[in-house]
Amino acid sequence: MDTLLAFTTDERAARIALTMITDPTDATTGHLLAVHGAVNTVTMLADDAPVPGLDNVEAQLWRKRLMPRVEPRLIQEALDLTEHGGFKTLIPSDGNYPASLHDLGDSAPYVLWVKGDESLLAMPENDRFTITGARAATSYGVQVANDVSAYLASDGKVIVAGGAYGIDGEVHRSALAVAGHTIAVMAGGIDRPYPAGHRDLLERVSDVGLSVSEQPPGATPTRARFMARARIEAALSGSTTIIEAGSRSGSLLVAQQAYSLGRNVGAVPGPVTSATSVGPHRLIAQGIASVVTNANDIRALSEKQLFSRRFGMRACNDRKARV
Repeated sequence: MDTLLAFTTDERAARIALTMITDPTDATTGHLLAVHGAVNTVTMLADDAPVPGLDNVEAQLWRKRLMPRVEPRLIQEALDLTEHGGFKTLIPSDGNYPASLHDLGDSAPYVLWVKGDESLLAMPENDRFTITGARAATSYGVQVANDVSAYLASDGKVIVAGGAYGIDGEVHRSALAVAGHTIAVMAGGIDRPYPAGHRDLLERVSDVGLSVSEQPPGATPTRARFMARARIEAALSGSTTIIEAGSRSGSLLVAQQAYSLGRNVGAVPGPVTSATSVGPHRLIAQGIASVVTNANDIRALSEKQLFSRRFGMRACNDRKARV
């Protein structure tokens, strides 16, 4: 336990330690972090004293679940690699930390590792547009992705995607082609571009745009991390648009997360004979997404206020019940 306390020297180090210990969407840890801060959360984890906000049983279960994961050597390696590898981190007290991520509440990232133009995160969320979709995109989906992304990027908007094959890769390329802004949200460490076939593309995004990850350098992408990433993709932007998605596409999770957060969601309709149209058509039929046919429709998603901030919490609860 004493070795864990070595990482309570400051808030940033403590947050990195928590990233190495627990899952990014761990509800108990996220709540304690939001209420008490990272230094106090790590201290409480390493201690046997009562934990404010948890009864004795909950506190014991929390410690029993997380303490076996504590490996001080790995935590120190993450700190050293971050410091000496030239990787920058953002925590909520930093100026460029995106305010829109606060909407995630207890599920907000502990730390963001960033590479590139971090000022893109300080822009208003309505100037950022998450556009994602099928990996096995059709020529129709590629054309739509290219057209809308190039239009928005040319107008100074920021295109957010996950760097994957298919629609994600196309929206990044289109933004770069017009010298626009784009952000790639990675499921693994930003030093391990994934997929490997997009290494050159993602390195270019990091050079002229921005790569972001809640995972430390060296972390490999996993299914759980891909799923967790969806909430960041959704929260970063004022809207999310789906261009093609099969019935089990991971991009649908981004849409659901955006809807739960009270963000506006758009979906591009396609041929009823296409398997990649199933996802967008379902989102439209369920009332989760509005029909999008061009870039102006996507801009309108961020401009119209379907749910005012005054009633945001009730709206989000209603949305969560539907998805």
